[in-house]
Amino acid sequence: MFGRDSQRRWIYSAGGVIAIVVMALATTTAFPRDQSLPVSGFRVVATYPHDPQAFSQGLAIAHGQLYEGTGQYGSSSLRKIELATGQSEQVVPLHRNYFGEGIAILNNQIFQLTWKERLCIVYDLETLAPSSSFRYTGQGWGLTTDGVDLYMSDGSATLRVLDPQTFAVRRRIDVHQGRSRIDNLNELEYVDGEILANIWYSDRIARISPKNGEVLGWIDLTALYPQAQRGNREHVLNGIAYDAEAKRLFVTGKNWPKLYEIEITPPR
Repeated sequence: MFGRDSQRRWIYSAGGVIAIVVMALATTTAFPRDQSLPVSGFRVVATYPHDPQAFSQGLAIAHGQLYEGTGQYGSSSLRKIELATGQSEQVVPLHRNYFGEGIAILNNQIFQLTWKERLCIVYDLETLAPSSSFRYTGQGWGLTTDGVDLYMSDGSATLRVLDPQTFAVRRRIDVHQGRSRIDNLNELEYVDGEILANIWYSDRIARISPKNGEVLGWIDLTALYPQAQRGNREHVLNGIAYDAEAKRLFVTGKNWPKLYEIEITPPR
């Protein structure tokens, strides 16, 4: 029979084993055995300060201006950021019962998802004043736009294509590499006809066809901000913003001290 202390140690040990198994399964799901797809590298063009207290859930740029959505209950927000300094020029806090998630900019509005609250908040781009909201089913994770529709992730392998006027689901995209579904799709960004997606607990970004959900390749950012320098395992790569006018790509992570402008290099 286990004593109380022995029971506690066993429970913690079992919990650790379960966590390892879960993570192994997640990694297997995210990266199928088929290694035929190209894996691109990166080059750092510039490095900028980033608030290490910002649990980054969404990143977007409009007309050269950077915006960030942050998470965590009690500290979620929408921020207008000065790129050069990383300082917030304007902060709109969310209610303490809301966990902020991905953001997207379309039609002079900013759309911000919430995690489990099933609410998308819409803000005026110029003033950041909330103007309306939409309800949806399931969880909200990442959000982006092709300039016409919104694309939303919910942590599964399926993206929803949404009408920005009504938030109705126009179609669904099952993301896959061969026969393997790619789960844990997180922050999204539409870049030159492709959807880039962070994969939760991964330092790789998936390049996805918005037409059929096929993974076209991967971008490996493992060496950008090494795991050993991060505060804990939750400080994952998460946040992609593309300045289409200037052709500049930015990435960061949850509670990262830096935001990186990067250039994607050819597959090795």
